[in-house]
Amino acid sequence: MSQFKYIILASLLLSACAQTPKQALETDISNHEETQEVTSSKLPNVELSSELLYEFMLSEVAGQRGELGLAAEASASLAKKTRDPRLAMRAAHIAVQSGQMDKALESLRIWEETDPDSLMAKRMLASVLLRTGKIGEAKDEMIKVLKADEAHAGQTIMQMFQMLANYPDKKAALEVMQEVATLYPEHSESHWAVAQLARAIGQDATALNEVRQARKLSPQWDMAVSLEAQLLQKKAPLEGLEVLRYFLMGNPDSRDIRLQYARTLLEQKQFKQARDQFQRLSDENPDNPEMAYAVALISLQLNDLPRAEKEFEESLDKGRKDRDTVQYYLGQLGEAKKNEDEAIEHYRQVNGGEYYFASKIRVVYLLSKHGKHEEALELLRGLEPAGDQESIQLVLVEAHVLRTANRYTEAYGFLKRNLDMQPDNPDLLYETAMMAEKNGKPDEFEAMMRKLIDIDPDRAHAYNALGYSFLERNVRIPEAMALVKKAIELSPDDPAIIDSMGWGHFLSGNLEDSLKLLRRAYSLNPDHEIAAHLGEVLWASGNQKEAKKIWQESLKDNPESRVLPAVMKRFMP
Repeated sequence: MSQFKYIILASLLLSACAQTPKQALETDISNHEETQEVTSSKLPNVELSSELLYEFMLSEVAGQRGELGLAAEASASLAKKTRDPRLAMRAAHIAVQSGQMDKALESLRIWEETDPDSLMAKRMLASVLLRTGKIGEAKDEMIKVLKADEAHAGQTIMQMFQMLANYPDKKAALEVMQEVATLYPEHSESHWAVAQLARAIGQDATALNEVRQARKLSPQWDMAVSLEAQLLQKKAPLEGLEVLRYFLMGNPDSRDIRLQYARTLLEQKQFKQARDQFQRLSDENPDNPEMAYAVALISLQLNDLPRAEKEFEESLDKGRKDRDTVQYYLGQLGEAKKNEDEAIEHYRQVNGGEYYFASKIRVVYLLSKHGKHEEALELLRGLEPAGDQESIQLVLVEAHVLRTANRYTEAYGFLKRNLDMQPDNPDLLYETAMMAEKNGKPDEFEAMMRKLIDIDPDRAHAYNALGYSFLERNVRIPEAMALVKKAIELSPDDPAIIDSMGWGHFLSGNLEDSLKLLRRAYSLNPDHEIAAHLGEVLWASGNQKEAKKIWQESLKDNPESRVLPAVMKRFMP
């Protein structure tokens, strides 16, 4: 058969091959493909024997049926026998798809040898060499590509970076990229690629130096700006922010950098500035619900409740996909506004997603708070836990509902039964111990708390609870103070623990220290029990007017408190 007829038949077979799965080749350079134009002078003059025709058909049918192993075997054999660059290319594609990298390398080498001007052959060969751990040979192929197409060196370097970024030995990948980059130091992409790989192995100083060289070469390149800011974030966050801010002054339409700037402000807890940036992004992208959602979350953090509500509702109106998340945060907003009926309504609309369980638990808490204990228990007992952690949480929440309903004996029995099944669970131990004390079982309470301290010696609230129990009963005061001191060492800013220490100083006669500590605790958390203690110490110090004011204000905010009326009755009968 003439060469011309051979070309026609091979072309038909190759065209049919295009009907096989589209994922024929998954390489790291899939975004850069060149048109294969092989001239007839490069094609072999091979007679189409019956054996070759059989292998053609075998490869084709096997590929169409998805039998890639057989297709790879047949197509590799064809490539070797014919040394046709088109068949070698096809064989390489099929071999990669079937995971037969040895055959892929063999076919790629034939392709490169028979069509030495093909940049795609070299790129694919470099990629497969990397996959097989032959990084030195891959580097040689990369350099060949660069030298063959220096007009597009920057683009080629970025493609090489993508390949090297996935290489398991990051240090070796960096060394190769550094060697390649020395050949093209005038390209900002060289320095950026080295910076990225240096960062991947923790060489931040090298990375920062390289990315700054990239920026000198390309001052307006946003990818280099972004990387420099990320590198500065660890040790010089304000400097990183300034890099982004300064770039935005000259490039106000750079959405990606503005988004990074907004997120970095948020990480630095500069909430108002972050909200301004997210608001600008939202204004520029009015159909994007994510930006409105971000503004809403920050407004909630800033306690700007009207604006948070407006933005949450807007994100829903814009069709945010994750409606369950928005409904959860609207529930949180309802609680912040002290509109608990509204909060319950939003929580009930959470029908799935990561906040489903948390939303139902909040409904249970709020129902219980409003005295609807049976409804709360019915909802709670209908929930299916997703794992051990949620199972324990259900137990603790049920105990809370029973305690809120003043069913202390029932709550203690329920917790004790669950503790018997998991005797070393620290959360169950703590709650069961606290309920034992509530039921007038101080010895059981102390035994459980001491066991908890043995199991979890860093749990500050275990020391505090045991110490405060002694203080409340006005027994073993020195031991109580030692326990509370240990608790405050573990958690120095916890208002409940500071309150215990202040109350202990009061019982020990140290009014000045007591007052100082209780004021601090109350400033951190204006809890009604802390208010009761602070008022009593103020009264004992001769400041009855301030004591009355604190009690009355706290009672207004906590009308269901039993502690405040009791202490007020003692001092203001």
